Amino acid sequence: MSIKVVVLYPYPKDQEAFEKAYTSEHIPLVAKSLTRLTKATYSHVLMSPQGDSPFCRIAELHYSSLEDLQADFSTPAAQALGAHAASISTGGLTISLVCDEEVVTFEKTQVLQPEAHS
Repeated sequence: MSIKVVVLYPYPKDQEAFEKAYTSEHIPLVAKSLTRLTKATYSHVLMSPQGDSPFCRIAELHYSSLEDLQADFSTPAAQALGAHAASISTGGLTISLVCDEEVVTFEKTQVLQPEAHS
């Protein structure tokens, strides 16, 4: 079982100020505050199949177990981290989801060659 927290950040009022605070303050604060974290993935949202996305950033915080996640998020440092996220998310509240991740890897077993044209 792989546990992760997915955090969705809505578009802020000032994208440039958000990106600066997110990359130079928030990401280092995550590394310092969440000591049981095994991996973090930070994504820029490019688009949605439905058109414009209401979210500009997605963070995925990975843990070995639900217990590790709960222990990390019960600390004063995690509370300060949450307050920081709220303070830089000027476009609205962040959405956080706790997920049990399943990974499926696809391997190509046959590569089709294009047909020759005569």
